[in-house]
Amino acid sequence: MRIGEGVEWGLHCCLTLAWLDDEPVSTAKFATLFELPPAYLKKRLQALVRAGILVSTPGAKGGFLLARPPEQITLMDVVAAVEGPDEAFRCTEIRQNGVARTEEFDRPCGVATAMRKAELAWRRELAAQTVADLVASAPAGAAARMRQRHARLT
Repeated sequence: MRIGEGVEWGLHCCLTLAWLDDEPVSTAKFATLFELPPAYLKKRLQALVRAGILVSTPGAKGGFLLARPPEQITLMDVVAAVEGPDEAFRCTEIRQNGVARTEEFDRPCGVATAMRKAELAWRRELAAQTVADLVASAPAGAAARMRQRHARLT
């Protein structure tokens, strides 16, 4: 399984917004802070807005804010918003190709069962961690450094 870089970008943007305490951040500022392409970043941020993770405020002083407290935004919320809700493994039942249908095909095969079990564990782990957990586990001084970097761009 491979998670796109948009998930990393989205999580870092959420973490930054948690540190900035209700100060909107524009796509341009995020792009400058993280040296990312603005157009691609904007698409990822819009996905987070559609998922109810961020809100977007228009205007010269507008930008993005967290839509809910960091304690209520899970890593899985961000992954699903950016990557979509589809399962990583999609069983196409190739075991049925070229054979007569039997009762055993009424149940998922061992491959599908094992992959589903692994994905559920992965999803549970991401759902158990929040943006607030990222805030709490960040290195000492990380929030202050981000606030300073952000202030220099204002």
